[in-house]
Amino acid sequence: MLNNRDLNQVTWEQRIMMGDIRFTASQDLPDFPYAAFAESIGLRGIRVEKPEELSGAWDRALSSDRPVVLEAISDPDTPTLPPHVTLKQAKNFTETILRSDPENAGIVKQAIKGMVQSLVPHAHDNEAEGKS
Repeated sequence: MLNNRDLNQVTWEQRIMMGDIRFTASQDLPDFPYAAFAESIGLRGIRVEKPEELSGAWDRALSSDRPVVLEAISDPDTPTLPPHVTLKQAKNFTETILRSDPENAGIVKQAIKGMVQSLVPHAHDNEAEGKS
């Protein structure tokens, strides 16, 4: 499960589909220790706070002798954009930023990070094409 303490899909639908800013009162979720709760009821609970921990966490989860709750802390400012963004969605997203969305700085940072990552060749892409 992705834990970003936000009703993230709703947040981004409002921003992208309608151009509305994030309405904190209806979208903030309390910080709840999902992995710790899983452990308290006899399940395996694994919490991941950094991307580099994810691989090992999946190894532990897949080799577990019981059901697992894999809780990954994620950044609520990372847009959950559809694979193809329409002009209207791009316009709404821009309007959201211009309307002083409470998370503007984080949104801009994550959007730029996503754009840069899409331009930089990844090691796994080269391996898939036989270009090690």
